[in-house]
Amino acid sequence: GLVIDGRTLEHVLHDSLQDIFLELTEKCRAVVCCQATPLQKSVLVRLVRNKLKAMTLAVGDGANDVSMIQVADTGVGISGQEGMQAVMASDFAISQFRHLRKLLLVHGHWCYTRLTNMVLYFFYKNVAYVNLLFWYQFFCGFSGTSMTDYWILILFNLLFTSLPPIIYGVLDKDVSAEILMELPQLYTANQ
Repeated sequence: GLVIDGRTLEHVLHDSLQDIFLELTEKCRAVVCCQATPLQKSVLVRLVRNKLKAMTLAVGDGANDVSMIQVADTGVGISGQEGMQAVMASDFAISQFRHLRKLLLVHGHWCYTRLTNMVLYFFYKNVAYVNLLFWYQFFCGFSGTSMTDYWILILFNLLFTSLPPIIYGVLDKDVSAEILMELPQLYTANQ
Protein backbone atom coordinates (compact mmCIF):
# COMPACT_ATOMS: atom_id res chain seq x y z
CA GLY A 1 0.00 0.00 0.00
CA LEU A 2 0.89 3.66 -0.27
CA VAL A 3 0.23 6.37 2.31
CA ILE A 4 0.61 9.98 1.22
CA ASP A 5 -0.04 13.17 3.19
CA GLY A 6 -1.61 16.42 2.01
CA ARG A 7 1.67 18.34 1.57
CA THR A 8 3.20 15.63 -0.61
CA LEU A 9 -0.06 15.28 -2.50
CA GLU A 10 0.10 18.99 -3.39
CA HIS A 11 3.41 18.42 -5.21
CA VAL A 12 2.23 15.20 -6.85
CA LEU A 13 -0.88 16.78 -8.35
CA HIS A 14 1.18 19.15 -10.51
CA ASP A 15 1.28 18.18 -14.19
CA SER A 16 4.90 17.05 -14.19
CA LEU A 17 4.46 14.34 -11.54
CA GLN A 18 0.94 13.10 -12.31
CA ASP A 19 1.97 10.30 -14.66
CA ILE A 20 4.66 9.01 -12.30
CA PHE A 21 2.22 9.08 -9.40
CA LEU A 22 -0.42 7.20 -11.42
CA GLU A 23 2.12 4.53 -12.44
CA LEU A 24 3.00 4.07 -8.77
CA THR A 25 -0.63 3.88 -7.67
CA GLU A 26 -1.44 1.26 -10.31
CA LYS A 27 1.13 -1.04 -8.71
CA CYS A 28 -0.35 -0.64 -5.22
CA ARG A 29 -3.31 -2.52 -3.82
CA ALA A 30 -4.41 0.49 -1.78
CA VAL A 31 -3.59 4.19 -1.69
CA VAL A 32 -4.47 6.21 1.41
CA CYS A 33 -4.33 10.00 1.34
CA CYS A 34 -4.44 11.65 4.75
CA GLN A 35 -4.74 15.31 5.76
CA ALA A 36 -5.73 16.33 2.23
CA THR A 37 -7.79 19.40 1.46
CA PRO A 38 -11.22 19.05 -0.16
CA LEU A 39 -9.82 20.38 -3.44
CA GLN A 40 -6.96 17.85 -3.39
CA LYS A 41 -9.41 15.02 -2.80
CA SER A 42 -11.61 15.98 -5.73
CA VAL A 43 -8.63 16.59 -8.04
CA LEU A 44 -7.19 13.19 -7.15
CA VAL A 45 -10.45 11.38 -7.85
CA ARG A 46 -10.86 13.27 -11.15
CA LEU A 47 -7.25 12.43 -12.08
CA VAL A 48 -7.70 8.71 -11.48
CA ARG A 49 -11.07 8.72 -13.24
CA ASN A 50 -9.88 10.55 -16.36
CA LYS A 51 -6.31 9.32 -16.80
CA LEU A 52 -6.72 5.68 -15.76
CA LYS A 53 -10.26 5.41 -17.18
CA ALA A 54 -11.30 3.68 -13.97
CA MET A 55 -14.62 3.74 -12.16
CA THR A 56 -14.22 5.61 -8.91
CA LEU A 57 -15.91 5.26 -5.55
CA ALA A 58 -15.55 8.03 -2.98
CA VAL A 59 -16.42 7.51 0.67
CA GLY A 60 -16.71 10.44 3.05
CA ASP A 61 -18.28 11.46 6.31
CA GLY A 62 -18.12 15.24 6.44
CA ALA A 63 -18.54 18.50 4.57
CA ASN A 64 -14.89 18.41 3.47
CA ASP A 65 -15.65 15.24 1.43
CA VAL A 66 -18.58 16.64 -0.58
CA SER A 67 -16.57 17.73 -3.62
CA MET A 68 -14.78 14.35 -3.76
CA ILE A 69 -18.10 12.47 -3.52
CA GLN A 70 -19.63 14.55 -6.31
CA VAL A 71 -16.68 14.01 -8.68
CA ALA A 72 -16.62 10.22 -8.24
CA ASP A 73 -18.78 7.85 -10.29
CA THR A 74 -20.37 6.57 -7.09
CA GLY A 75 -20.42 8.46 -3.83
CA VAL A 76 -21.05 6.95 -0.43
CA GLY A 77 -21.78 9.18 2.54
CA ILE A 78 -21.37 8.04 6.11
CA SER A 79 -23.71 9.70 8.56
CA GLY A 80 -21.88 10.54 11.70
CA GLN A 81 -20.55 13.17 14.04
CA GLU A 82 -19.45 15.56 11.31
CA GLY A 83 -22.97 16.19 10.06
CA MET A 84 -25.08 15.16 7.11
CA GLN A 85 -23.47 17.11 4.25
CA ALA A 86 -21.68 14.05 2.82
CA VAL A 87 -24.85 11.97 3.05
CA MET A 88 -26.88 14.63 1.25
CA ALA A 89 -24.33 14.82 -1.62
CA SER A 90 -23.87 11.06 -2.01
CA ASP A 91 -25.54 8.37 -4.08
CA PHE A 92 -25.71 5.95 -1.14
CA ALA A 93 -25.74 6.54 2.59
CA ILE A 94 -24.57 4.17 5.30
CA SER A 95 -24.46 4.60 9.04
CA GLN A 96 -21.02 3.10 9.68
CA PHE A 97 -17.94 2.42 7.58
CA ARG A 98 -18.17 -1.33 8.22
CA HIS A 99 -21.42 -1.45 6.20
CA LEU A 100 -19.50 -0.49 3.04
CA ARG A 101 -18.46 -4.09 2.43
CA LYS A 102 -22.06 -5.33 2.41
CA LEU A 103 -23.15 -2.39 0.25
CA LEU A 104 -20.57 -3.21 -2.41
CA LEU A 105 -20.38 -6.99 -2.33
CA VAL A 106 -24.02 -7.90 -1.69
CA HIS A 107 -26.24 -5.05 -2.84
CA GLY A 108 -23.88 -4.09 -5.67
CA HIS A 109 -23.89 -7.66 -6.98
CA TRP A 110 -27.66 -7.97 -6.75
CA CYS A 111 -28.23 -4.59 -8.39
CA TYR A 112 -25.87 -5.39 -11.26
CA THR A 113 -27.50 -8.78 -11.85
CA ARG A 114 -31.02 -7.34 -11.75
CA LEU A 115 -30.20 -4.52 -14.15
CA THR A 116 -28.48 -6.72 -16.70
CA ASN A 117 -31.29 -9.27 -16.68
CA MET A 118 -33.93 -6.55 -16.96
CA VAL A 119 -32.14 -5.08 -20.01
CA LEU A 120 -32.05 -8.53 -21.60
CA TYR A 121 -35.76 -8.96 -20.86
CA PHE A 122 -36.61 -5.65 -22.51
CA PHE A 123 -34.59 -6.57 -25.60
CA TYR A 124 -36.35 -9.94 -25.72
CA LYS A 125 -39.87 -8.53 -25.45
CA ASN A 126 -39.20 -5.85 -28.08
CA VAL A 127 -37.63 -8.35 -30.49
CA ALA A 128 -40.60 -10.66 -29.99
CA TYR A 129 -43.09 -7.89 -30.73
CA VAL A 130 -41.18 -6.55 -33.77
CA ASN A 131 -40.83 -10.08 -35.17
CA LEU A 132 -44.58 -10.50 -34.85
CA LEU A 133 -45.16 -7.31 -36.84
CA PHE A 134 -42.51 -8.27 -39.41
CA TRP A 135 -43.98 -11.68 -40.18
CA TYR A 136 -47.49 -10.19 -40.29
CA GLN A 137 -46.34 -8.00 -43.20
CA PHE A 138 -45.84 -11.14 -45.31
CA PHE A 139 -49.44 -12.12 -44.55
CA CYS A 140 -50.92 -8.73 -45.50
CA GLY A 141 -48.76 -8.20 -48.59
CA PHE A 142 -46.49 -5.49 -47.11
CA SER A 143 -49.35 -2.99 -47.06
CA GLY A 144 -48.11 -1.41 -43.83
CA THR A 145 -51.25 -2.20 -41.90
CA SER A 146 -50.83 -2.80 -38.23
CA MET A 147 -51.79 -6.15 -36.85
CA THR A 148 -52.91 -4.75 -33.52
CA ASP A 149 -54.83 -1.73 -32.36
CA TYR A 150 -52.76 1.15 -31.00
CA TRP A 151 -54.27 0.66 -27.56
CA ILE A 152 -52.95 -2.90 -27.48
CA LEU A 153 -49.48 -1.62 -28.39
CA ILE A 154 -49.62 0.88 -25.52
CA LEU A 155 -50.98 -1.71 -23.09
CA PHE A 156 -48.39 -4.27 -24.25
CA ASN A 157 -45.57 -2.12 -22.89
CA LEU A 158 -47.49 -0.58 -20.02
CA LEU A 159 -49.40 -3.49 -18.50
CA PHE A 160 -48.81 -6.83 -20.19
CA THR A 161 -45.01 -6.89 -20.02
CA SER A 162 -44.24 -4.55 -17.12
CA LEU A 163 -45.03 -6.85 -14.19
CA PRO A 164 -42.31 -9.50 -14.75
CA PRO A 165 -39.36 -7.06 -14.82
CA ILE A 166 -40.71 -5.16 -11.81
CA ILE A 167 -41.03 -8.35 -9.76
CA TYR A 168 -37.68 -9.62 -11.00
CA GLY A 169 -36.00 -6.25 -10.37
CA VAL A 170 -37.21 -6.08 -6.80
CA LEU A 171 -37.12 -9.67 -5.58
CA ASP A 172 -34.38 -11.55 -7.50
CA LYS A 173 -31.35 -12.67 -5.50
CA ASP A 174 -29.23 -15.07 -7.52
CA VAL A 175 -26.83 -15.79 -4.64
CA SER A 176 -27.48 -15.41 -0.92
CA ALA A 177 -25.93 -12.55 1.04
CA GLU A 178 -23.87 -14.93 3.17
CA ILE A 179 -22.18 -16.52 0.15
CA LEU A 180 -21.50 -13.12 -1.42
CA MET A 181 -19.83 -11.94 1.79
CA GLU A 182 -17.69 -15.08 1.97
CA LEU A 183 -16.69 -15.05 -1.73
CA PRO A 184 -15.91 -11.49 -2.87
CA GLN A 185 -14.67 -12.92 -6.21
CA LEU A 186 -18.30 -13.34 -7.28
CA TYR A 187 -18.58 -9.55 -7.65
CA THR A 188 -16.09 -9.41 -10.50
CA ALA A 189 -17.15 -12.75 -12.02
CA ASN A 190 -20.60 -11.31 -12.70
CA GLN A 191 -19.20 -8.52 -14.83
